Amino acid sequence: MKRLLTGLTMALTSLTVAGAASAADSYPERPIGVAVSYGAGGATDFQARIVTMVAGNEDLLGQPIYIINKPGAGGRVGWNWLATQADNDGYTMGAYNVPHFIAQSIKGGVKYSTDSFEPIANWGSDPAVFVVGKDSEFNSMEDVVAFAKENPGKLTLSGAGLFVGHHIAALQIEKACDCKMAYIPTKGGGAAAMKAVIAGDVKAGINNLSDAFRAREAGNVKILGVADLERNEEFLSDVPTMMEAGLDVDNSSVNFRGLMVPKGTDPAIIETLAAKVPAMFENARVAKRMKAGGSPMKIMTRDEVLKMWAERQETLEELLKGL
Repeated sequence: MKRLLTGLTMALTSLTVAGAASAADSYPERPIGVAVSYGAGGATDFQARIVTMVAGNEDLLGQPIYIINKPGAGGRVGWNWLATQADNDGYTMGAYNVPHFIAQSIKGGVKYSTDSFEPIANWGSDPAVFVVGKDSEFNSMEDVVAFAKENPGKLTLSGAGLFVGHHIAALQIEKACDCKMAYIPTKGGGAAAMKAVIAGDVKAGINNLSDAFRAREAGNVKILGVADLERNEEFLSDVPTMMEAGLDVDNSSVNFRGLMVPKGTDPAIIETLAAKVPAMFENARVAKRMKAGGSPMKIMTRDEVLKMWAERQETLEELLKGL
């Protein structure tokens, strides 16, 4: 009897392993969802829809990708859900934003960290920029700093949440100019933050280059500075960096975007995605649409993203101590 039970156990184990291998081999067999931790219309949502639009091509994943918006608390709602409730069967991915989710995990109060997810690939690199309404009295970062110094706490500033790239840039600007601004995290992400600037609800805002580019093209805002090490020659060649404006602000707030899956996803499925997704990002139709939308691309493989996450973790731990 003991031998019989042992034999049955081994047979069942073999069937389970074979079944799992078969499922991974045939992956994907149905559409894949991507959870975006921000609302519809913002830069992450806008770009996620573009970079995944060719997923159904036979030479790529062969299945379409659809977007699941889970906004709230600067991304915390969506990433908490992905880390603790989403299935890890490969049919639910998530869009990541760095420094956002890493900075939030460092500050605490969330249920995720870099250990909660497995990166697949990176599609973009979107610097934070300083924006004001088209009729604003401010025409340069020097104007902004002068006002902030003369009126401590009265320069209201919108952004997509706490400890996202926008907030980090705001904190760095405050430290660099030794002045106080009133940063106001808005509900609804970057799209809502930009609307607050355009409507005149705030004096200024920190937003993504891609959102700001489209708003400037529409004639709604002025862009006064970019929080990066170099000017963005492709989209904003006329806009100086913060350092050019005399502010010691580096590229720590640059928003890297890409796809990840929950921890525990089958390594074979991760391998399939890691092989196919960068090619999806490189598609000519995707590149054309991204450029038309003022969205800078920076395609990175899974190994490159793992390295970037580790480097940003170290940088942000040190940076947030000082802020």
